[in-house]
Amino acid sequence: MKKIINTPNAPAPIGPYNQAILTGNTLYTSGQIALNPQTGELVLDSIQKETTQVMENIKAVLEAAEMTFENVIKTSIFISDMKNFTEINEVYGSYFNSETAPARETVEVANLPKYVNVEISVIAIK
Repeated sequence: MKKIINTPNAPAPIGPYNQAILTGNTLYTSGQIALNPQTGELVLDSIQKETTQVMENIKAVLEAAEMTFENVIKTSIFISDMKNFTEINEVYGSYFNSETAPARETVEVANLPKYVNVEISVIAIK
């Protein structure tokens, strides 16, 4: 059985999908980009601010499922330019305890929704 997770504290889906699905004790989030949920505007001032907004959106979805970043076991990071990896990784890393950080992959892609620079999704377990 699956439970739809939806919160106004993260951007509303821009297509036929949900912010996250909880099945059993496992949460699967959709990829988050740097949309500010209050304004609907993209946060693209810098790669650091963009990544921070992405992580804050993920945090809001996790909280809606009564979880935190400590529950995250796997992340997928998609970036449009691997030259931004260091800055993205620095912001991303600040949300996790390095000793219990999740598994992850980071992949450079040709394009992302709305032509943003970074999109991240997570899998978490209660």
